[in-house]
Amino acid sequence: MILMAPSLLSADFAKLGADCDRMQAAGADIWHFDVMDGMFVPNISFGIPVLKSLNQYTDLPIDAHLMIEAPHRYIKQFAEAGADYITIHVEAEENPAETLKEIRKYGVIPSISVKPGTPAEAIFPYLELCGMVLVMSVEPGFGGQSFMPVALPKIEALRKESERLGLDMRIQVDGGIDAVTGKQVIEAGADVLVAGSALFKSENPKEFIDYMKNLG
Repeated sequence: MILMAPSLLSADFAKLGADCDRMQAAGADIWHFDVMDGMFVPNISFGIPVLKSLNQYTDLPIDAHLMIEAPHRYIKQFAEAGADYITIHVEAEENPAETLKEIRKYGVIPSISVKPGTPAEAIFPYLELCGMVLVMSVEPGFGGQSFMPVALPKIEALRKESERLGLDMRIQVDGGIDAVTGKQVIEAGADVLVAGSALFKSENPKEFIDYMKNLG
């Protein structure tokens, strides 16, 4: 089953509740909540207070994608604020395994991500600790970038390795997802698609979501 995850970075922050209502009515499954600290990535976005408010507003699960240095410092706070998934970057942690275990300790689903320049094999040692992995198909930090095809063989490799290990693991892809690239990543083995501009700038987001889900 294909799940659609609107990237809240592309929402109108002055109308966040209304934008969430519109996406939920269109068939969204998960909120993709990009947290940026201005250090791991050059941009700064939103954090724990906004996630807590979103959790009180919506009943959809929230994936807190922590694009921050040393994310282990904030696992407890994001879990208590209402994150259902917490995604860390393998490039941002000295001990990813311990951080993933910490996430699980709070009853949250652990997820780990790789940037475009990082091979899929970098997260193979951590797959058995995860319920999901995230393949970045753009450089993290800004919305509206073009899809990078280097993501496709990574998705294929991660799907193959997860099946070899007998894992029931979701593969999420984030960056430049539209009708064309969405089909490509689904064919490669992804089943959670993060979309920002393609959803929030669309006059008919339901049509896009239905199209993607029918491909699965």
